Amino acid sequence: MTNPNLPERNNEGFLEDPRAWTPAVAEIVARESGIELNDNHWEIIQFLRNFYKEHEMSPPSNRLFVKAVKEALGEDRGNSIYLMGLFPGTPAKTACRIAGLPRPTNCL
Repeated sequence: MTNPNLPERNNEGFLEDPRAWTPAVAEIVARESGIELNDNHWEIIQFLRNFYKEHEMSPPSNRLFVKAVKEALGEDRGNSIYLMGLFPGTPAKTACRIAGLPRPTNCL
């Protein structure tokens, strides 16, 4: 995937270097997925970036992603229906791509 406004990405659209991420990059990647970012998205993106900074990995699966969000942000945000509404498809994979993080290891 080549976009002159984006850092280098792999064949699934994940940044090769998470340090190259910026909010502007997130906006472009989200638009490619048909997502217009709002405050709810940014809350999850910031959560993921903090998670990555602390654990040096993306949440490894949707199940652990939902659980981690629930523990950090509460039940209303830490449920799969809410997260699927924000990040359609596979929420952990979609959210990590937008947040500039590596692909979750157990996501299809």
